[in-house]
Amino acid sequence: MLAFGLVLFLSFTLSTLAQGQRSAPAGAAARGATPAANAAAVDVNGKKFNPHDFSGIWIRRGGNRAFGPPNSWPPLTPAGDKAIKSRIPTPGYNRYPGVKKIEDPKDTNDPTFECNPKGFPRIVLDTAHDYNEWVTLPDRMYQIWQEARVPREVWLDGRKVPSGQQLEDLGPSWYGESVAHWEGDTLVVITVGLDDRAWLDQYGFPKSFNAKIEERYKMTDPNTLELQLTLTDPENYTKPWVSDLKTWKKEPRKNVTWNGWYGLFSGLGELICAPMNANPLVSAGKGGD
Repeated sequence: MLAFGLVLFLSFTLSTLAQGQRSAPAGAAARGATPAANAAAVDVNGKKFNPHDFSGIWIRRGGNRAFGPPNSWPPLTPAGDKAIKSRIPTPGYNRYPGVKKIEDPKDTNDPTFECNPKGFPRIVLDTAHDYNEWVTLPDRMYQIWQEARVPREVWLDGRKVPSGQQLEDLGPSWYGESVAHWEGDTLVVITVGLDDRAWLDQYGFPKSFNAKIEERYKMTDPNTLELQLTLTDPENYTKPWVSDLKTWKKEPRKNVTWNGWYGLFSGLGELICAPMNANPLVSAGKGGD
């Protein structure tokens, strides 16, 4: 718990400083540009635009930090209502009526404060961390987060989304099993098999093992990636929950090159929740280095 407090503090501080120091990428095509204009465009690193190639390092620039804006959630089922009211978010992250409010972060029962993984989709939703990278391969794509060096595998080899006995046999995992396909220039990702111990977002909303999450990604220009998610989870919600639009901007190489070393893990450190890195004074909110 102490270690995560330090990591969260450093992550938020560095992210805030970095966003204040960096300007928006130059050279981006205007949103809504014609396909012909986009086809002739290049990204901030001089790479020709290909709407099916997300490769590069990105940083979140728009959209709510939760699954959706305040009061956007559908009515919860009795099970969902019970689940969220058992959770105690950190100060300032209460949205659902009846959820306990605290003033001291040490009183939270957020599982990430014990160095447990954020899981999916929280790792995508949260803006407290810095960069993430897309790697495009012929049969799959990877999302890799600087925070905790987390990789997420998205399959594009034509396999079916796990269901029935296969899904039961695979069992729950922090990031689930993800299968994708293209609909024009929109990448549609379906994820199932999620571990219900991980919160949906930092506000404590629940998700079940039988939940399905659809992501729809689209590059609107060489430097802009947009995402909308839909959660379908009848165990916790009375109807699907559609998120707001989340936006990422591609980073120029110079912004992720430190001491001559380019890469996702350069410069700002690993951002790993490691007890050996904990400073008790900082973790307890009492100052210190």
